[in-house]
Amino acid sequence: MLFLRSSLFLLFQAITLIPFALGCFLLLPAPFKLRYRFTVCWPHLLMLGAKYILGIKWEIKGQENIPEHAVVFLSKHQSAYETLLFPWFSPKPACFIYKKELNYIPFFGWGLASLRNIPINRADRKGAMQQVLDIGSQRIREGHSPVLFPEGTRIPVGQKGRYQSGGARLAVHAGATVIPVAHNAGEVWPRKAFIKKPGLVTFSFGPAISAEGMSHEELNRKVEAWIEGEMRVLSPHRYPAS
Repeated sequence: MLFLRSSLFLLFQAITLIPFALGCFLLLPAPFKLRYRFTVCWPHLLMLGAKYILGIKWEIKGQENIPEHAVVFLSKHQSAYETLLFPWFSPKPACFIYKKELNYIPFFGWGLASLRNIPINRADRKGAMQQVLDIGSQRIREGHSPVLFPEGTRIPVGQKGRYQSGGARLAVHAGATVIPVAHNAGEVWPRKAFIKKPGLVTFSFGPAISAEGMSHEELNRKVEAWIEGEMRVLSPHRYPAS
């Protein structure tokens, strides 16, 4: 049954992607606000599809911590599921960092390219960081909220990767507010797994952290401490008692 439901959801993704991507292309001359509202309907639709096809529900904890102005979200990364939430849930347009080659993927890449994200050249590591700082700061000034995953890649639930400082550097460089985010999406939507399981995903948004007067190292430590502490609240069975 799980295989069948996962297969149906994959078909649902493919069927809904093409018309939304074509719509993004046709709406390129339209104002950004209209294009954004249209495009983020797709990840919201996928979350609804996951709810009714896969039985994956979600709840929000700490929504009151998210201010109305642009922020930098620094989030735990366990699956693809969390990337669906930020675009439509963030009070300000969310933007992601990704390798610029994705812009050339038919349909999906067209949507990415139209939404003022932060494409970078990952082959040039030093230049890529500068692109994150420059373009990310510009996006924040424009009223967008960058979403970064400090661990860099998807980490299985119950494990911890090395927290990289790129997101903290951006926040300090732009003088932005950081919102740390913990969640347990990996419990039901594991990394690199075709089979998804029904269950409840909790997204926990932590207290706002001002980057003002703080080094990026200190900010990164604060973010890591809050996220990893909250993970033990969301998935206590994944962490051995100390």
